[in-house]
Amino acid sequence: MKHPSSHQYTATTRRHLSGHRQRYALPPATGEEPAMAINHFTVANEAPGLQAQAWREYVGRIMDVPVSRSQRKHGFRGEISTYVLKDLIFLDSRTDAVCQVRSPGYISRDGMRDYVFHVAIEGIIETEVGGGSRKAAQFVPGILALDMNQTMRMMRPASARVLAFFLPRHVVEAAIPDAEAIHGQVVNYSSPLTRLLFDQLMALCRTLSTLPPSELDAALRRCGELILAAFVKQTRLESGQRAAVRAAWQDKIRLYIDANLYRQDLTPEHILQTFPLSRPSLYRLFEAEGGLAAYVRNCRLREAANELVLAPETAIAEIARDLAFQSPAHFSRVFRSAYGMAPLDFRAMQLDWLRP
Repeated sequence: MKHPSSHQYTATTRRHLSGHRQRYALPPATGEEPAMAINHFTVANEAPGLQAQAWREYVGRIMDVPVSRSQRKHGFRGEISTYVLKDLIFLDSRTDAVCQVRSPGYISRDGMRDYVFHVAIEGIIETEVGGGSRKAAQFVPGILALDMNQTMRMMRPASARVLAFFLPRHVVEAAIPDAEAIHGQVVNYSSPLTRLLFDQLMALCRTLSTLPPSELDAALRRCGELILAAFVKQTRLESGQRAAVRAAWQDKIRLYIDANLYRQDLTPEHILQTFPLSRPSLYRLFEAEGGLAAYVRNCRLREAANELVLAPETAIAEIARDLAFQSPAHFSRVFRSAYGMAPLDFRAMQLDWLRP
């Protein structure tokens, strides 16, 4: 695979790049910044036992690639070409079978927040999202959307060729209001729009190494725009279905919260671990309530108000402790903020009203 301005990195150069912080280890710009930067990386010149580790170090800026004993013993084939345009990054890679993981640790350490759209040219790719609760099988043909702000685990088969289009977060979210929900979704080539997209992608694969820069720039942008348009259309078609799914999840989680108000570990983190939803999706369900933590707190306050009246002999401090408030003083403060009076005054007033 030959490319203009291509670079092959040996172990010496790779060690130099290990401290390089630019995304995808692009060569430093010289003079005026070009309209497109092109970079080629391969592990072919490494010793077989070092090839998988070289690949891991190269892509390790944005995801982890566990190295297997077999890869250390038999070697690993991996090459990737990177094309960087303004507001678009395109990758064309071929690898042996490999696992790629984007964990919470990676997300917390890097600044990668783009959306990436994977195009499977060869092989079947399986991707787990939502902490392994949901799998996306990406057959040929198909395009997989991933939000780099969410976790994923991807298994690529041997001899896989994958194209990847990285689009800035603000561009995708401007086109798709609920963009985080496309994480793990696959678009197939079953409509006139997506069949046109398939033709454009295949033409790109055939001419990638021969197009002059201006035509390559236009071809990459055209494919990126068509991919985004395909997901916009699918999102609109599924918006009613997703609204029903969101309502069902809200009901299920609210019932769970109501049934577990006295659990000391009933926190947003606990709820996140209990239900197979991503953090952004779960929090978005309760956005209108001021957030998930606020919703749980308000449910506990309502339960506390009932306890104050229905169990008049129970000490206020005991009610606060049972409902997991930090302290009686903290409970009194948030109760006063919600009901406009102290818990003791609320109990007295309600009991006065209930007397014959």
